[in-house]
Parts: sequence; C-alpha cells; structure tokens
Amino acid sequence: MDCVRDAARIEEFIGWRSRGLVPAKAFRIFLLVFLASSFARAQENVPIISGGLGFLGSSSGGVNIFQPVLAPVIAIPLSDKFLIESRADIRGVVFREQGTTGPYHGRFFGTLEYLQLDYNANSHLTITAGRFLTPFGIYTERLSPIWINKLQDAPLITPIGTGMAYNNGFMLRGALISNSTYSLNYAVYFSTLSTLNKLQSQRGAGYRVGVFLPYTRLEVGTSYRRTLQDTRLNSVGVDFSWLPYRAPLGIKGEWAHSPSGHGYWIQASYRLSQLTGSDSGWGRLEPVFRMQQFFRSKFITNDFLPSSNTRRPEFGLNYFLPHEIRLNASYSRQYFSHGTDVNVWDFGITYRFLFPLWPGGSK
Repeated sequence: MDCVRDAARIEEFIGWRSRGLVPAKAFRIFLLVFLASSFARAQENVPIISGGLGFLGSSSGGVNIFQPVLAPVIAIPLSDKFLIESRADIRGVVFREQGTTGPYHGRFFGTLEYLQLDYNANSHLTITAGRFLTPFGIYTERLSPIWINKLQDAPLITPIGTGMAYNNGFMLRGALISNSTYSLNYAVYFSTLSTLNKLQSQRGAGYRVGVFLPYTRLEVGTSYRRTLQDTRLNSVGVDFSWLPYRAPLGIKGEWAHSPSGHGYWIQASYRLSQLTGSDSGWGRLEPVFRMQQFFRSKFITNDFLPSSNTRRPEFGLNYFLPHEIRLNASYSRQYFSHGTDVNVWDFGITYRFLFPLWPGGSK
C-alpha cells in the first residue's frame, strides 16, 4: 500500500514538472527528500529474526534424553498496521532404544507453533488471523520459549484449556482500559478443526481477561475455553504474575480445572544481582523454585495429563553468561498416587539471538 501511494506521488510530481509547473531545482530537491524518506521508512520495516538455540538434557528414573533445539522467530512488518510473525520449534530427541541399556537413537521433529497476520486497528484492538498460541493462562503464550522458561519442563497442568497449545482461526485482543492506575487487557478467539500434518488444531473458543496494576507490577487474569469437538468440555483457569520494582524477584502461578482434573503451579525466582551487581559472578546466578500438583478426576483419552494424582517440587539454578548465553540445571522429585516415584534431573544451555534480515534494522 505504501509503494502504491509513493508511485502515485512520483507520477503526479513528474506530471507537474513536465507541464512546467515545478522548477528543475525544486524537482531535484523533491526527489532527494522523497528517496531519503522512503529509505528511512524501509529501514524501519526491516524483518527481524530472533529466537533461541539450545541443547537440553534430562534424566528421569535413569532414562536419559538429549535434545538439540532450534526455535527461530521471524517478524515481518508490512506497514504501520500489519505485521506477520511466526515461530517454529525444530528439535532432535536422542534416547536409548531399550531404556537404559540399548544403543542411542535419534529422531527429529518440527512444529510450526504460530504463523499469524496481525492488524493493529487502534490502541484497543489487534485482529489476528492464522495459527496462534492459545491465550489460556500465562505459560503457553509468555513463558514457554526455551530462552524464557526458567525451568526446562512445562508445568503438569499446561494441557488444560490450551487445546494442544495451537489454534487455527481468528483472535481479537488489546486493552479495553489503560491508565496510570490499572490496565484491563483481553483476548478472545475462535479455532477451527484442522487435521493437516504439522498444522493440527482443535475446534474451540475461549478468552482470557487480565488486570495489570502498574504501581505494584501485579497482574491477575482469568481464562475460559470451550472445546467444540468430540467430547465437549469446559476449562477454566486463574493466573497471576508479580514482578516487584525493588527486587529482582519474579513470582508467577496458575490454577486450572477441566473434567480431567485440576491443579496448580507456583514459581519464584530471584536474581542475585541485587547483592553484588549484575555482572559479578554471584550476580549472574538465579535460583528458582516451583511447586506443582495435579489431581485426577476422571480419565479422558488424549488429554496429555498425568494418569494419577501427581506432586512435583522442583529446584533449579540459572546462570547468565555474557552474549545472551544461559546455563541451567534443576532437580525435582515426582510423586505419584499410583506408581513409582522418580527423580528428574535436567540441564541445558541456551543462546538467545536477534538480528535484522539485512543491515539497518537493528534498532
């Protein structure tokens, strides 16, 4: 659209010049100014590639699994109003064929997590069409990328209300009210059924509404989803996030309920940078603790939730190196109401990258 308008302006001005309505010097000045402004505008709309690269390892009950992961993100601004954004997850899974004694084998998987077109209608509304992450709770949309997630494994209750985490359809989101006291944000969506390979989604509809308080940096939200295929069911959830100004502390949590059962997770992290400075050896260290539980109500096929009541306390450490490199390790003990309890050890290294597709767009 900008190109069409620019071409029309040039054509109109050339017409004025050919009829002698514009002096030659003024015409040259116009071309110089016009080309400079067009170049600057193009630089502002340079597509950006970002994402994460990592190597993750896990040992659960003596079974070792290793995962090299590439999670690229691309953002392509088309104008001031339109934006294309996408994220993929490409990973290998290396494991022993017979649990703890067989030879190692590897498989590779690729997932298109989202590919969406956003239209910024105004300050209160953004319209999204395509494939997008489910706005249920805070983990799937905000915390799941490997360079953000402070603990390697997703919470036990993540499958509740997310409909396989991905949706093909439409979404409306924005801020209904935003002032210095509070902000009321919302997301409403509809997803259609898709069985295409790598593009699967369930038919469903739902919303998330949250209230953010700037003075305390506290946000509380509630979510709802109605699954509209096969076994129709309702899922509800509550989430919160608190990042106080005076300390590098983060406390987050969710509670969710579905016919399969209900559960919660709560997580606290504290960066030691407040004690010795962010660039010091101790200041790069961040302890993390998460407690979670799931209570099974009834068994529903393919709900991707634990088969019985499960409790899992987890402690981890993140260490932030220069150049967006992070080391992490964690230990947890998983307790089952029916079955053998297991120890879970996780470790990994991740690298966060960000660069423009061509020079000039790295602001």
